[in-house]
Amino acid sequence: MALGPEMSRRLAVRGLVCSAIALAPGQARAGSRQLEVHRRRVALAAAEFFTEAGERRSIADFRRWGLVVNLWATWCPPCVEEMPALDRLAGLIQGGGIEVLALSQDRGGAPVVRSFYDRYGLRNLGVWLDPRGGAARAWGVRGLPTTLIVDREGFEAARVEGVATWDSPETVAHIIRLVEPAEAIRTSM
Repeated sequence: MALGPEMSRRLAVRGLVCSAIALAPGQARAGSRQLEVHRRRVALAAAEFFTEAGERRSIADFRRWGLVVNLWATWCPPCVEEMPALDRLAGLIQGGGIEVLALSQDRGGAPVVRSFYDRYGLRNLGVWLDPRGGAARAWGVRGLPTTLIVDREGFEAARVEGVATWDSPETVAHIIRLVEPAEAIRTSM
């Protein structure tokens, strides 16, 4: 798809803003990076998001599931960059009790996201919406893309700000380990 000069300029500016906000001060970004694993145990604030059909959901609806919650937007170049890897991750972990929730921050709703998925051939991700940014604000998201790894008890186990390599074998193994309840990790050591 060819972009006109004005659209290319707008996407470039938005990409710089997304990247600048998503990275911690002093952190350099050189392409995709591996998931930085650190064990957190943070209770997530209550927040609602929506399905493609407009049904309200929350993290509590996924109790006993491990979650990879990615906050992104179609207008954010770093987000667009990592979506194919998130889609592959969703395919790799399908049926393993782990769900990838790609929460779009686009205000155009499900049609914008569905069109984006179709254009880029994304087949494993569901359409999830946070069009007013309520979940992003409640969870203290500083920029896009931001991904939360949520364990099976509903606690944030890790957070990644910026683009990551979601479909590498090492990252998949880390996600599987991170979504296990804290007690299961202590007893396996």
